[in-house]
Amino acid sequence: MSIIELHKVNKNLAGKHILHNVSFEVKQGDIYWFLWPNGAGKTTLMKCIMGLIKPESWTIKIFWEEGLTIHARKHIGFMPENTYLYKHLTGREFLEFNGKFFSFEKDELKEKVENLLKKVGIKGSGDKLLWEYSKGMLQRIGLAQAIINDPKLLFLDEPMSGLDPLGRKMVKDLLVELNEAGTTIFFNTHILADVESICHKVSIIDKGKIIVESKKIKDIEGSLEDFFIENVDH
Repeated sequence: MSIIELHKVNKNLAGKHILHNVSFEVKQGDIYWFLWPNGAGKTTLMKCIMGLIKPESWTIKIFWEEGLTIHARKHIGFMPENTYLYKHLTGREFLEFNGKFFSFEKDELKEKVENLLKKVGIKGSGDKLLWEYSKGMLQRIGLAQAIINDPKLLFLDEPMSGLDPLGRKMVKDLLVELNEAGTTIFFNTHILADVESICHKVSIIDKGKIIVESKKIKDIEGSLEDFFIENVDH
């Protein structure tokens, strides 16, 4: 069953055709990886799916409903590539602020925040102001806020950017844990080797067009890097 459905999504920006009839589906329970060369339109596509920008023509279904409904928003987590955080808050305060958008009891939210700080490896920095955080720590707190509502569908845009090897392993392990608990994950990253082993399917977008759609990782012969280069270097 498809939890995300896109059909003939087209988007123009600054007079340029950024997305060309982009169509694909993400099955419920997948870890779905989107791959692209720089400037291929992946952030534009992510914003279209999230309802942050409006395509010129499109059919986009989330949770089997047209568009991003109020019901869908309650069950979605999102971490953008560039996290815009309230730097005057501590990490703990930031998570508590985000958690208040959902129906948590006070004690339940407090416990959830503590668990998330521990899960993303920054429990000892929970009382530091976010402006004191390194880029890697900001990525970790950004991921924590994206999953505070136990989402059924999680969107991640470059979740491993700025992370050291320990941080990238933490993200991989967390994605597997979330997926095993029932979360469908849609994300993109250039770090091929780090995620090749955990994803179920990959699509490749180049020059705004889908050139590989929903390819099963296990069916790719050789390295994913070679597969990617072979398909985009033409």
